[in-house]
Amino acid sequence: MRISVELSLYPLDDKFLPIIQDIVERITGDKRVEAIVNTMSTQIFGDFESVMAVVNETVEYSFRTYGKQVFVAKFLNSDVKPD
Repeated sequence: MRISVELSLYPLDDKFLPIIQDIVERITGDKRVEAIVNTMSTQIFGDFESVMAVVNETVEYSFRTYGKQVFVAKFLNSDVKPD
């Protein structure tokens, strides 16, 4: 099954921009998924297991590395990547 996830990160830190940049680079650099970045979120597309693994690893890394933050995720059980 293919899925789409929209992931938004809100670091609870005054120096939020480098945190967001690091997380976006980790996601876009992961070859298991396709990702599109916009000003409000990162959209992740691919196979269910791969997308969920990337989301899980990213959230865990971010929490361990950067402390308190908010992630907002929307899941769709279809790949809606624009052509």
